[in-house]
Amino acid sequence: MPRFSLIVPCFKVQGFLRECLDSVLGQSFGDFELIAVDDRSPDGCGAILDEYAERDPRVKVLHLPENVGLGRARNAGMPEATGDYLFFLDSDDTLTPGALRAIADRLAETDAPDVLVFDYARTYWWGGTRRNVLAEVLGEAGAGTFTVAEYPRILDLLMVVWNKVYRREFVAEHGFAFPPGYYEDTPWTFPVLLSARRIAALDRICLNYRQRRQGNILSTTSRKHFDIHDQYERVFAFVAERPELAHWRPYLHRKMGEHCLDILAKPDRLPPADRAEFFRRTAEMFRRHRPEGTPVDGETAVLTGSWTAYRLRRQAARAGREAARRADRTRRAAAARARTGWAGLHAHRPLDENLVVYSASSHRGVLGDPAAVYAAAREVAPWLRGVWVVRDAETAARLPSDVEHVVVGSRRYLEVTARAKFFVNDVNWPGALAKRPGSVHIHTHQGTPLKYLGADLLDKPGARLGFDVPQMLRRADRWDYSLVANRHSELVWERAYPCHFTSVRTGSPRNDVLVNGGACDFRERHGIPDGHTVVLYAPTRRDYRRGGHVDRIDLARFAADLGEGHTLVVRLHPSLANGPARGMGLAELARRGIVIDATDEPGAADVLLAADVLVSDYSSVMFDYANLDRPIVVHADDWPAFSASRGAYLDITAEAPGHVAHSYRELAWLFASGGWRDEESARLRADFRERYCEFDDGRAAERVVRGLLLGEPMPWPAVRIPGQASAPDALTSA
Repeated sequence: MPRFSLIVPCFKVQGFLRECLDSVLGQSFGDFELIAVDDRSPDGCGAILDEYAERDPRVKVLHLPENVGLGRARNAGMPEATGDYLFFLDSDDTLTPGALRAIADRLAETDAPDVLVFDYARTYWWGGTRRNVLAEVLGEAGAGTFTVAEYPRILDLLMVVWNKVYRREFVAEHGFAFPPGYYEDTPWTFPVLLSARRIAALDRICLNYRQRRQGNILSTTSRKHFDIHDQYERVFAFVAERPELAHWRPYLHRKMGEHCLDILAKPDRLPPADRAEFFRRTAEMFRRHRPEGTPVDGETAVLTGSWTAYRLRRQAARAGREAARRADRTRRAAAARARTGWAGLHAHRPLDENLVVYSASSHRGVLGDPAAVYAAAREVAPWLRGVWVVRDAETAARLPSDVEHVVVGSRRYLEVTARAKFFVNDVNWPGALAKRPGSVHIHTHQGTPLKYLGADLLDKPGARLGFDVPQMLRRADRWDYSLVANRHSELVWERAYPCHFTSVRTGSPRNDVLVNGGACDFRERHGIPDGHTVVLYAPTRRDYRRGGHVDRIDLARFAADLGEGHTLVVRLHPSLANGPARGMGLAELARRGIVIDATDEPGAADVLLAADVLVSDYSSVMFDYANLDRPIVVHADDWPAFSASRGAYLDITAEAPGHVAHSYRELAWLFASGGWRDEESARLRADFRERYCEFDDGRAAERVVRGLLLGEPMPWPAVRIPGQASAPDALTSA
């Protein structure tokens, strides 16, 4: 008996069907059967299904003699199912890699619940991906099982059939089946969830919900949307037959009203001539099923009135929104004029020679190289006033209480930036910030460059999608000093940013703590056992994929292959932290203790100091980590695609800081054999450190403070050239 029976109804989806089937048959978990139902599709769906069935015994095809619709096509597949769990997959959607394994593991962890609800992401025809906006409902559901009475928020999720798996015996016991119609998911999902005695949640994106440009039946203009009334009648009838569910009637009454009003509010759903009839039928149904004594308020209150009143209310609401937009534009314009005047007022005051303004990673907090300079300035020159620019009040609330800050765009921000003598940032300041004569802009960058940047992106259109290179160069024209950690960086910055700045061989301030061996409590905070080998996996983003995220490694498999005595720590690129990347499995694996998710660690140094070995691909973190003189493994399974799409200043597979794995098999072998820390690894690392850590001597931040903020003489780090004597280096002009 297989673990899963996937039932896939097919009708006029020949362009998407192969992708759907491949996403199932290519799963790492293979204990399933796939029951494909050809709903008398007039295109090539039937032939495609037969082709797959011939080459994979897990595929069984049913050819229906007539078209019966989505719900009844699913019904046709259920008697053929022999699996423990039913999974209803639409034939234009796809499973994410590792989805069935994650679902199977969660079912085992929760001891075979009646229903397991998992997450999904919308994938758009133009290439975008957006995770379910209510994903937190799954994350907050807890590790155990529950009923809807114990956790009613589970009903807030989209009432569809395909974001759940169902224990087949539970479905058979209750005789659940799909009715005909347009909204067949509604009278399935509510009865199933209300009847389930044990529900579990999986906070992982297991399915990509395709948002088709055309062809989605629920997005068409048609009278078929009137079907929603019949489907809710079925839901109310189900509850009426079960007195123990009577207390759910007020909730379902409100939900029905909201659902119908949502359809009515979309101008492309109903023919204009049918909208009044739809409202009247909804209002009549709303009145008829209103439980006695149930108050009506909020959005659904309009259903107690007439169509004319509803229409006038909608018109008034639209007029109100437009008036609010006009008022908001007026307020914004007035505020902009006031800010301009305020900034202009302070721009006529003398520069404050002791005021230093800091920002990092687009105002995300006290981070990176600017943070290291700030800390050194507080120690070396406490009379310097350091003010941080943050993006919003939420970011400000996370700062230490003794850190002075301003929110970007505020009046205090305008005042501080108009008066400051020094500006320290690792990315460009906003374009509206005018550089006053006499002010000094210090640009720290964000590590040693491997990937193309700046003007070098001009012939890489995919990598600069939405990125205005000329605008960026105009902002870089404000730089006075560009910090470099090695001569490679110096040459790259001067090529990528053809601007009038001075390159300063200071070393990288954020790496001082690595060179000097700073304290680290990461292992203790995350409960890593003493003696464990910590393997840090830090991948970068991909420019050849919209959104930037590509799963290059099966993290659960990698953690298992590392074996006992190892802890796998994962740190995603900051640009992926709030996207769907973590929902593809990382968050769930972290919850189960299989990996540690260090993406939200505010500083990278703690994570690097805790790691015994770094596994990365093309992330600049490898240049920082090399200062620790610990093993590095480069996982370069897509190097040709990456280098062609983004461009690279060096072939990291030829000048690697350690062994290079071109496939997961090679990566696993390096750790199984111990090759990751052999003599060849040490030799490669030494050569890499010689080239790319040459100015990192542990005094970079102090050097910036004394040499650039205070103007004191400060010896610059020696340039280490093999075969030549070392000597202090002076500033180098670009």
